[in-house]
Amino acid sequence: MTRVSAGTVPAATAAMHAPASVFSWRRVGAMILRHLYVLRRSWPRILELAYWPTVQLILWGFITTFFLQHSSWVAQAAGVLVSAVLLWDVLFRSNLGVALSFIEEMWSRNLGHLFASPLRPYELVASITIMGLLRTMISVAPAALLAWPLFDVWVFGLGPPLAAFFANLLVMGWCIGLVSSAVVLRFGVAAENFAWLGIFLLAPVSAVYYPVATLPGWLQGIAWSLPSAYVFEGMRAVLYEGAFRADLMWRAIGLNVVYLSLAAGFFLWICRVARLKGLLLRQGE
Repeated sequence: MTRVSAGTVPAATAAMHAPASVFSWRRVGAMILRHLYVLRRSWPRILELAYWPTVQLILWGFITTFFLQHSSWVAQAAGVLVSAVLLWDVLFRSNLGVALSFIEEMWSRNLGHLFASPLRPYELVASITIMGLLRTMISVAPAALLAWPLFDVWVFGLGPPLAAFFANLLVMGWCIGLVSSAVVLRFGVAAENFAWLGIFLLAPVSAVYYPVATLPGWLQGIAWSLPSAYVFEGMRAVLYEGAFRADLMWRAIGLNVVYLSLAAGFFLWICRVARLKGLLLRQGE
């Protein structure tokens, strides 16, 4: 057997036998490069990096503008803001309740088994929307009860209109959750952040903490195309004026009927595409 002198050992082999305790910038660089490659091929991750600071800036910028222009409302702001936060959480948790119920099936690699069973896609839609309702009630109820002793805000004091607000935001959350689930099914679990990105994208134009009139004119048209804007305008009418705006609720209901039909149809169509393209068993990124 030919002996190889130490001088002929390749540098890479020598590096492999280097003491592990020695800090190596090459290894650090290799790991950074690995994550850059993952980031480069994953548009949801790139979008998320710039998304949150931008949305927070826009949202709180509009809140500040509203209170600067309506200083007389500041005295009532605590009750209005706490009520808005609780109702916003209905929309947020309804969306997550639907999306996470579906995504959990992908995390557990159970989706292929479900579609191989007698379960029909529309039955899956029914099950995850009902789970969205249950998750929302479990999430929001404790917060609503704690708002009374902590902030002297009893959200149930809104009376019967609260049921209309809750139902409209719940259904809108279902719509966003179904679209998010369809996107994840089509593009893989790398797109799961869309379940959070999608809902917060609508926060600035949903007029959660300020009236639609606070928005620039070109954004007001977008806001009035969302059921959530009518709900939060209706909430402020109850709290500030003591009047229930039935016209706002009927417009929210009409939009929700349209959007729920479109969202359910989109989800069912993506399910069909996933069957044809073999995506049900390819659940990685």
